[in-house]
Amino acid sequence: MKILAIDDQKLILLSVEKRLSELGYEVETANSIETGIRLFDSFKPDLVLLDMNMPEMAGTELVSCTGTEVVKYIRVFMKNDTPILVMSGNTDEALIMKNFNLGVNDYLKKPVSLDEMAARIKRIIGAPENNGITTTTISDTRMLQKNCIGVVIPCYNEETRLSCEEFKDFAHKNLGYHLCFVNDGSTDNTMAVLQKLQKENPSNISVYNYKQNGGKAEAVRQGVLQLVKDKQFDYIGFLDADLSTDFRDFNDLVITIEQSDFKIVSGSRISRMGANITKESAHKVISMTINLIIQTILWMPFKDAQCGAMVMDREVASKMFTKEFVTNWLFDVELFMRMKRYFGKTEVKRMICEQPLKRWIHADRSKLSMKDSVKIVGQLAQIAVHYR
Repeated sequence: MKILAIDDQKLILLSVEKRLSELGYEVETANSIETGIRLFDSFKPDLVLLDMNMPEMAGTELVSCTGTEVVKYIRVFMKNDTPILVMSGNTDEALIMKNFNLGVNDYLKKPVSLDEMAARIKRIIGAPENNGITTTTISDTRMLQKNCIGVVIPCYNEETRLSCEEFKDFAHKNLGYHLCFVNDGSTDNTMAVLQKLQKENPSNISVYNYKQNGGKAEAVRQGVLQLVKDKQFDYIGFLDADLSTDFRDFNDLVITIEQSDFKIVSGSRISRMGANITKESAHKVISMTINLIIQTILWMPFKDAQCGAMVMDREVASKMFTKEFVTNWLFDVELFMRMKRYFGKTEVKRMICEQPLKRWIHADRSKLSMKDSVKIVGQLAQIAVHYR
């Protein structure tokens, strides 16, 4: 049995193709509508697996084409009754009903597990014949996300602090995520550790090596610029390598930005009932002082502008990271200053959400010393003058 999967996000296609091939289906994939229509005519699939949120295509006859147009092409133009299963993050009920009226056989809302996807396909066209080929019967509950998210993780001498198993496990289970590690001129064995991590999960993990240490700000900026080149990412974020903010909280930031009109969702280490927020006492006092200064500079009521966990839409990422930052540690503050200058103070307040974390643990052997903390005050003065 043959299946044609059409989706503009390669991370999703790779996972779908691998799982369906394991189950014994013959699979072809297309990451554009134009390619999908051509393959439909030549491959003659037994089922089409289709994403609704395909981008418009310039320079072809399919300029206004969307996932719905593929359904129209198959049902109206070709008068073909090949089963169509839509798998999309678009939950617009009017659009869903429109597609059912056009002849879609089923509609799966992302996030969805590979197991459920396979079960729906089996219900529509049945299981493929073995033909002597051994197929896997192992359950696969890994999730296909609603959107694709690229996460930058800056690394400087992290050989002994990298939680490789946590990163590997997350990349394996969450198929819409891509982890982009940036080795910032490490002098230890960090690069070898990262290469091993990438080798075990090449489709969901990438590594960029910069021989000279440029500081955290530049490492994050370079990682963001790499991810912006790949149009499959709806959102781009960054996370500290020590996982002080863990993946559960980061995923909560992603859910918030997906379900809102915010352009940036930033984590906040606010101590409160029900949250596990742990800081060393000295760092806590300095952090409070720095945040008061940051609020004064920004003229915005941020509780914590330096959490180290943030997610933004690709438009903001593509515009705000083009130029180098003035400071090494306070690029997140500079980012807000740039947005304030670009969009205006009133608009920026509507664009940014500061979301309290449920967990944040101060990592042992933090490389931010007391001396560095004092230097930050001087860097804040630099920012105030530079963006005045």
